[in-house]
Amino acid sequence: MRFLIWALIGYCIYLMFKGRARKEVEAAKPAGEETYKDPVCGTYVTEDDAVIGRVEGERVYFCSMECLEEYRDKLEHKG
Repeated sequence: MRFLIWALIGYCIYLMFKGRARKEVEAAKPAGEETYKDPVCGTYVTEDDAVIGRVEGERVYFCSMECLEEYRDKLEHKG
């Protein structure tokens, strides 16, 4: 019975930290500005801060030149 109580307490603590982490991620996004997800590392960037590449005529937004170069390298090795 004690194990069940401790497991329940542990699960509640886990949910608390999980919720706090989600709020921090949402707070990291600029309010009111459109953001784009970097396809390499998953970072959200605004158009003003992004490094913009073109793939088949479409704009792709990156957080850095390193991510853009890594993306291009992956495309070259695929096809």
